[in-house]
Amino acid sequence: MTEKVLTGKKNGMAALLGYILLTLAAVAGVIFGAVTSPLLMIASILVLSFGWILLLGLKVLKPQEALVLTLFGKYVGTLKGEGFYFVNPFCSAVNPAASTKLNQSGDVDGGKRGIVLNAGGQNVQAEMPSKKISLKIMTLNNSRQKINDCLGNPVEIGIAVMWRVTDTAKAVFNVDNYKEYLSLQCDSALRNIVRLYPYDVAPNVDTTGDGVADDGSLRGSSELVAERIRQEIQDRVDEAGIEVIEARITYLAYATEIAAVMLQRQQASAIIDARKMIVDGAVGMVEMALERLNEGGLVELDEERKAAMVSNLLVVLCGNHDAQPVVNTGTLY
Repeated sequence: MTEKVLTGKKNGMAALLGYILLTLAAVAGVIFGAVTSPLLMIASILVLSFGWILLLGLKVLKPQEALVLTLFGKYVGTLKGEGFYFVNPFCSAVNPAASTKLNQSGDVDGGKRGIVLNAGGQNVQAEMPSKKISLKIMTLNNSRQKINDCLGNPVEIGIAVMWRVTDTAKAVFNVDNYKEYLSLQCDSALRNIVRLYPYDVAPNVDTTGDGVADDGSLRGSSELVAERIRQEIQDRVDEAGIEVIEARITYLAYATEIAAVMLQRQQASAIIDARKMIVDGAVGMVEMALERLNEGGLVELDEERKAAMVSNLLVVLCGNHDAQPVVNTGTLY
C-alpha cells in the first residue's frame, strides 16, 4: 500500500458558504412555492432534508495531522497539513489505533473528543475516538522487562522510544493496529539485544559478533546498546510506515532476587581495589624510608632489623585503626 496525498481539497470554506446559500434559497423556495408552485416547494423541502449531507464532507486539520479516507472500502487518499477541506461526503476516515492508549505521549487532542450526557441526574462523559492520525514525534515508554543478560543474570531494563508516522497508508492498512504493533516490536527488539550484553564488563564476552572479546556492557555502553535497539526496532516497523527517531535506556538494574548478592560482589571488589592501593602506597613509603636512612648514614641496620622495621611500618600504614606506639628506652639490641 502506497500513500496518496490528496491535493486541491482546501475548499472547505467555499463549500460551507455554498451550503449556506443553498439552504437560504431552499427556505425561500418553500415560502414562495407554497404560494406559486407545489413542485418548487417539494424540491426545496428535499434540499432542506438532505442538504446536510454535504456537511459530512467538511474536514478541519491542524498542523501535523493527517486523515486517511476510504470510499466504500477503497482507499482514496490522505489529507495532510493544516486547512479546511471538502471531500466526498460519503468518504469515511480510518484509524484502527484511534482508541488505543499505551504508556506514551497522547495523540492529537488526546486522541478523543468528549460529549457530556445527562443520565439519571448525573453528567456522564462520553468519549469518541478521533480518526485523525498524529504526525508529531511521540514518546513510547514501555513497561520494564526482566531479561537475562549474556551471563544468565536477570536484569530489569526499560526504554523510551521516540517515533512518528511517516506513511499513513502503511500504518493503517499494513498492520492491524500500528501502536500495539510498535509496542510489541519494542519488547521483542529489547529482549534480542539485551541478551547479547553482560550487565557489567566481563572477560571473554563478544558483544559485536566479530569473534573477538570486547569490553561492551549494558552499564558501560548504554549509547551503543540504545542505538542497536533503535536499529532493530526500525527494521521491524518499516512495513508499518513508522520512523524510529531515537531509543534511550531509562532504567537499568539487577533483578531484585540477585541485587543484594551483586551489591556485595561490587563492595568486595571495591574493598580489594582500595586495599591494593593502600599496600602499594605503603610499600613505596617503606622503600623511601630505608633509602633515606641509608643515604644519611644515621642508623646502620642489619637484615633482621630491617625486616622488623618493614613489618612495623606496614602494620602502621596498612592497619584499619591508628597504631599505639611503644617507646623503647633501652638499647637497640
